[in-house]
Amino acid sequence: MAGIARGTGPKVSVKRQNAGSGQQSIENEILRGIPTSELDVLLPKMEISAFPARAVLTEAAKPIENCYFLNGGVVSIIHVMTDGRSIEVGLTGSEGFIGLSVIVGCEISLVRSVVQIAATGHRISVENLKSVLQTCPVLERNLHRYSQELSIQTIQIAACNRLHSVDKQLSRWLLMTQDRVGKSSFPLTQDFISHMLGTRRASVSVAASALQKRGLITYTRGQVTIQNRSGLEQASCECYGEINKLLEAWGKVLQLQT
Repeated sequence: MAGIARGTGPKVSVKRQNAGSGQQSIENEILRGIPTSELDVLLPKMEISAFPARAVLTEAAKPIENCYFLNGGVVSIIHVMTDGRSIEVGLTGSEGFIGLSVIVGCEISLVRSVVQIAATGHRISVENLKSVLQTCPVLERNLHRYSQELSIQTIQIAACNRLHSVDKQLSRWLLMTQDRVGKSSFPLTQDFISHMLGTRRASVSVAASALQKRGLITYTRGQVTIQNRSGLEQASCECYGEINKLLEAWGKVLQLQT
C-alpha cells in the first residue's frame, strides 16, 4: 500500500514573527529545559510557525533545510521504502524536535515527518542551529537525550507493527496521540490512520468499528473521541505501557546523572 505521496502535503505556514518577541509562550520541553542564557542566544534565530495537518516538515532522502521545536500538535515520523510504501515508526509533540540527524552531522533526512494534527512551534534553519549548538551545550545535550527517547519509542513500535493485530495497534496509536494532544477528541481520518499503520483502510475501518462497539471510542466525520481511556489501555497491546515504562526508566537514569 502506498504511503502519503511525496510533496503532496500543504506548505508550512510561517508567521513572520520573531520568536523572541514574547508573544507566544514556549511549550516545547527541550527548550524549557535549557538555561535562560542559551535561550537568549537561540530565540532571535527562530521564527514562530504554524504547521497545518498533512504538512511535510522533512522528506526522506532529501536535504534538511529547517528544524522544528514543536509547541503542540502531533507529527508522525515515517519510514519510506524504495517502492514508495511507508509506515509510521514514531510520533512526537511538544516533547520533541524535528531534524535530529542534523545534531550528528547528517543533513539528509532519514525519515519523512508529517504533521498528523495541526501544530505550532519554532522553526530554525540548519545553519543557525549548527551555529547555536557551538555555544549551547545544554541544548545539545537535551537534543541527544531526546534522540534516545525517540529511539526507545521507534524500537517498540517496529515490533508492534510486525507482531500485533490492527485493533491493538490502533488502540496504542490513539493513546499515544491523546497523550500529545491533551484532549479526548481530535481530527483523524481512516485514510490517514491506514497510512500510519501501514495497513489497508478496510482493516482500520473494522478495527475502529470494533472499538466503537465496545464503547471505547466514537468516530464520526473524521473526528475521533476517546470515551473510555482505561478501557482503551486494556484493549491496547503491551507496547503502549512498555514505551512509557522504558521512558520512565530512562528518565530516572538521567536524574542520577544530573
